[in-house]
Amino acid sequence: MGNIFLIMFAAILTENFIFSRFLGICPFLGVSNKPSTAFGMGMAVTFVMTVSSAATWAVYHLILEPLHLEYLKTIAFILVIATLVQFIEMFLRKYVPALYGALGIYLPLITTNCAVLGSALLNIQKGYGFGESVVFGLSSALGFTMAILIFAGVRQRLDIANPPKAFRGFPILLIAASLAAMAFAGFSGMSFS
Repeated sequence: MGNIFLIMFAAILTENFIFSRFLGICPFLGVSNKPSTAFGMGMAVTFVMTVSSAATWAVYHLILEPLHLEYLKTIAFILVIATLVQFIEMFLRKYVPALYGALGIYLPLITTNCAVLGSALLNIQKGYGFGESVVFGLSSALGFTMAILIFAGVRQRLDIANPPKAFRGFPILLIAASLAAMAFAGFSGMSFS
């Protein structure tokens, strides 16, 4: 149980995909305009990352490894992720059209979101078992969601701020993101031993 807690803590805070590993920056900067769309993207990524962690673990250990096709893992994982994203896109289009419209182009981009693929590849690299892989995928996605929601709040504050002309727009977003990443770096010094 302690190992699961450490995996969760690390994935959410100390090894946050956005603030520590710098994976998933495109949707982080593109969809964090409003907390509602940031939350919707976070939930979609959470579903895809959790399910893809389970599915890619099974594909790797039950198909690729026994057939000695480990070198195909990236292609196989991308196919699994793309299939899951298509299911989410169809679901949102039919049942939550407002969120589907708000997410726009960023929804299909979950397929190529490096955070989702990174989670699947890190599960294999770290040698996690099935349960640990699912926990790591879920926790990484929750860390992604937390980061994008925090940044949506920061962006709302930046909308009413008056930075110097040279920093308006994208430059101030990058500065704010770097400051948030520095704040999260403080968690890396924590120890549970």
